[in-house]
Amino acid sequence: MSEATVSVWILGDQLLRAHPALAEAERRCGRAAVRVVLVESAGRAARLPYQRKKLVLLVSAMRHYAQRLRAEGWQVDYIQAATAGAGLRQHAAAHRPARLITMAASEHGGRAFQREALPALLRLPVDVLPNTQFLAGQYDPRPGLPPDKPYVMEHFYRAMRRRFAVLMDGEQPAGGAWNFDRSNRKRLPANRQLPDLPVFPPDAITQAVMAEVEAAARGVGTADGFNLAVTHDDAQAALDDFIARRLPDFGPYEDAMTARHATLYHSALSFYLNIGLLEPLALARAAEEAYRAGRAPINSAEGLVRQVIGWREYIYWTYWRLMPGLRQRNAWGARRPLPAFFWTGDTEMNCLRHVVRRALATGYTHHIERLMVVCNFCLLAGIDPAQVNDWFLAAYADAYEWVMLPNVIGMGLNADGGLTATKPYIASASYINRMSDYCAGCRYDPQQRAGANACPFNALYWAFLIRHEAALRANPRAGQNVLGLRHLDSDARRSALAAADRFLNTL
Repeated sequence: MSEATVSVWILGDQLLRAHPALAEAERRCGRAAVRVVLVESAGRAARLPYQRKKLVLLVSAMRHYAQRLRAEGWQVDYIQAATAGAGLRQHAAAHRPARLITMAASEHGGRAFQREALPALLRLPVDVLPNTQFLAGQYDPRPGLPPDKPYVMEHFYRAMRRRFAVLMDGEQPAGGAWNFDRSNRKRLPANRQLPDLPVFPPDAITQAVMAEVEAAARGVGTADGFNLAVTHDDAQAALDDFIARRLPDFGPYEDAMTARHATLYHSALSFYLNIGLLEPLALARAAEEAYRAGRAPINSAEGLVRQVIGWREYIYWTYWRLMPGLRQRNAWGARRPLPAFFWTGDTEMNCLRHVVRRALATGYTHHIERLMVVCNFCLLAGIDPAQVNDWFLAAYADAYEWVMLPNVIGMGLNADGGLTATKPYIASASYINRMSDYCAGCRYDPQQRAGANACPFNALYWAFLIRHEAALRANPRAGQNVLGLRHLDSDARRSALAAADRFLNTL
């Protein structure tokens, strides 16, 4: 046995400043007797045609993390291997640790590998510590809730606010209300100047990774133009920039969409949250501090807090509650293959063209574009949920299974039977026209329901209501959608169904 008697395996999306496995190993035997292992898995990177900027972000952040650990006095074994298992076997053979300590993976398959396969694979004891990247891993507002029983996100959110004392004035919510969503639905003025995100020019490590990713010649998009943060300090700078320059206007325009700007006032910090360069409670506290100091209105601070410790934590909690069967859910019986334009953006529908091309080029679009453009279209068009989920995993740089399965299959496509969201998020072209400038540059008319120039969203929307009228009537929250059917006589219904079918046949 070598001097390094304990090894710590840190996964590529667990790049925490204060990693619990490091702390535990150092507590047990001192830093000098610990060896850290990080593995770049070629097989994991090739599982889907991932956005190349995502691959650069992950690999460069891992290499910078290893560099930081070495500077802090840790022994680090950085391995490139075909699989994580192969890399860990290589490490164990070279250093013969007495034990491996790791933090539980955020994804179901990874956690099963750690707990069930890894001890036999390495022939040594493996300690899997609780995951500390999520608040929902530290507090469960509804322990033991059966997976077939829904739990409303708003109730979860309020419980998290109380438990972690975020935006609370004693027992009451700051500002006198839990939710200021009604103040956050403004359309973006046409002449409004929008702030760009901070950029972080790639250093030598990142430039080398960019070249490697391009040379591998797989995935979507390009590594060219990569300028994301890959260190804790730069991620903190990105957070500070958001709080100072975009948070004040984030709330009112949270739901707005525009062809002329990708991020508007959104934080675009999910890149860093999801790999551990930032942590959720610190982000929520920063928004609260800005509100308390008078630098951001309550609707903006609360909107950001709701995204971070409400929606994000609820999605993670839901993922673990509904796994392992969530990927197979298909409550609406959707079987249509994913249209080819999702890999090119070549469609005459202006909203989808902009959103898809933006995702393929940058790895990012904000949450309303994901929900009310992409998922809305896929739900109305009956696209296979598993294929939609895989596209999101491939195209978005902040996408991981724990967030995409419940957010796409559950919330976006309502394919889990209403366990994640209590209603399907469906809308006709009127919603997109009201909340964006996409329709102004489109060859389709959002006001027309039928005819060659009618927006396909309209025919798809009415056809979905007609085909699923009974199921939608049984859902109290879908009543407003179904009420619209009273304006359609039998001829109008037949026309809507025929128009939807004609469009779908072109896919």
